[in-house]
Amino acid sequence: MARTPNYSFERQERERLKAEKKAKRAAEKKAARDIQPDPLDPSEQSDVDNLTFPTSE
Repeated sequence: MARTPNYSFERQERERLKAEKKAKRAAEKKAARDIQPDPLDPSEQSDVDNLTFPTSE
């Protein structure tokens, strides 16, 4: 005898797994961003700002 399908439980389970996977990927991306500084972040001083160029005078 076959079991009766429980569609709502199966759908909820798929959505739960999908949300879990999405949260894991978001956490990995956030960790990767935290490791590398943002090159466009104006709060961090770059070496380009401190360069001095020789003058021909």
